Amino acid sequence: MQRLTGLDASFLALETPSSHMHVASLGIFDPSEVEGGVSLESVIEIYGQRLHLAPPFRRRLANVPLGLHHPLWVEDRDFDIRNHVRHTAIPAPGGTKELSNLVSRLVALPLDRTRPLWEIWLIEGLEGGNVGLLSKVHHAAIDGAAGNELLLALLDLSPEVAHHEPDEEWAPDRQPTDVELLGYAATSLARQPLRVAKALVRTAKAGLEVRRLGQESNASVLPPAPFAAPRTSFNTALTPRRSYAYTSVDLPTVKAVKAAVGCTVNDVVLGLCAGALRTYLDDRGEHVDSSLVAMVPVSVRSEDERDAGGNKVSSMLASLATDVDDPVDRLQVIHEVMAEAKTQQQAIGADTLQEWAEFAAPAVLGRAARLYSRMKFADLHRPLFNVTISNVPGPPFTLYSAGARLVANFPVGPIIDGTGLNMTVMSYLDQLDFGLLACPDVLDDVWALADNLHSALAELVEATGVDAGDVEKYSRVA
Repeated sequence: MQRLTGLDASFLALETPSSHMHVASLGIFDPSEVEGGVSLESVIEIYGQRLHLAPPFRRRLANVPLGLHHPLWVEDRDFDIRNHVRHTAIPAPGGTKELSNLVSRLVALPLDRTRPLWEIWLIEGLEGGNVGLLSKVHHAAIDGAAGNELLLALLDLSPEVAHHEPDEEWAPDRQPTDVELLGYAATSLARQPLRVAKALVRTAKAGLEVRRLGQESNASVLPPAPFAAPRTSFNTALTPRRSYAYTSVDLPTVKAVKAAVGCTVNDVVLGLCAGALRTYLDDRGEHVDSSLVAMVPVSVRSEDERDAGGNKVSSMLASLATDVDDPVDRLQVIHEVMAEAKTQQQAIGADTLQEWAEFAAPAVLGRAARLYSRMKFADLHRPLFNVTISNVPGPPFTLYSAGARLVANFPVGPIIDGTGLNMTVMSYLDQLDFGLLACPDVLDDVWALADNLHSALAELVEATGVDAGDVEKYSRVA
């Protein structure tokens, strides 16, 4: 058994009928070299013999009565992998729009909380004979970095399927009784007053340090404050419907732009999203009174915690400088803001968010989240931020599943009331794979936004003078 941290449990409590808090990824595989192709049975066999490498896959929730404290993970004695690995198809040859429509519907479905919180869909009928694997895992179990480690464990480095034997035989946990769960909660809650006092002192010191850094900073633009983001058409209450678009951009070109401007790859990712959003709003005649603000998740996972599940993550608010016309000037502002945000983040401390999340009562937080959603309170105030933008470093080498080569791996991040758009990117080989999830009732054409990413990169290439020789220096030999 393992207790969920406060941050892990918050992803459960914040889930509402219109906001499901699972993360997902859409892997596109080329099975042309696989005799007989990729079948449901082969996927079940491979995942089944690697369950010991994916601890969250056999754990289900054990809730504390009355929601007095955070739940526990327990090994599911009734675990059956066939409840989690499923099969579907689109009419062949299915193109990107047909696949994205299917993914949109599957991502809109909540995970079954009576079972381990994950599922995988084998999708057939893709154009070119490819197959898709859509994996969904609840955010309570993994963050982006943990999901990347899980991806590496479940896939192979060559077309040959590796066999991984567990060090010891798996045995399910004994289901704790309600009395035991209440006892655990009482013991933990008894220590909270002292923890709260210590957290208040540390947070107060961090706040003073952030204030000092702001006063001494020479930056022309400081990171935005919460609720300073302008209202847009997609910063409203959501419906349960989802729309999904995906695309890949050239990573060596992004690196060449990075070198020309003197920033980071993550800065360029934010710049691409900023350019895409600016064009999207301009095309619709939608004027905003200040720069859009992005929430940028930041991994605080140490090297010793690489194989640990759960969430080791904090976040920063960043200006996207969408009120700056020149794309290079815009990127330089983003770089400056992100540098300041990182300095503030270090002053606040990596564990502050996780520390305060420990004190949230699941029952109260859950009821508050559902009330907020049901009453559409997101329509009544300025958004906390406009968009979530997450950049997860992925593997720079080729991966395989059931002998099929991974062509691309498009992430799918969650959206919440008040923020109807998530733009997540994962690197793979020489590409950046973008996945854009939106609510179609507040953002009507997510594909237009995905197409704008390519226009934004072309604009930066032209403005920086990057040429084919510059790009070639950053190309990886396959």
